[in-house]
Amino acid sequence: MQGLLIDPGRLRAEFLLLARGRASDGMGGRKEGWEEMGLCFGMIEPVNARAMTAGDRQMPLVTHRITLRFRSDVRSGMRFRRGSRTFDIQTIHDPDESGRYLVCLVREDGR
Repeated sequence: MQGLLIDPGRLRAEFLLLARGRASDGMGGRKEGWEEMGLCFGMIEPVNARAMTAGDRQMPLVTHRITLRFRSDVRSGMRFRRGSRTFDIQTIHDPDESGRYLVCLVREDGR
């Protein structure tokens, strides 16, 4: 099987990986939020943009494909953040089963 060939220079977009967690609220309680798991570099490509109707509101749905070097700690339900943009990870797969790359299908929030 031929391995996937990606120019490493294309993996230059910087992302902050976030996981849902519970942090102290400073008053003895806990609150849900997003914990920083670390930085990673990848390539982002738009996949689809459309509007969905929910009741009387139009809701944009924008999906992207983010390719990055393999990390064992990336899971569905986590997020990437790039500047003010947030991307919810929907699916993850290793495109050629080589353990070199991960391809994440993500949905952009707020666009």
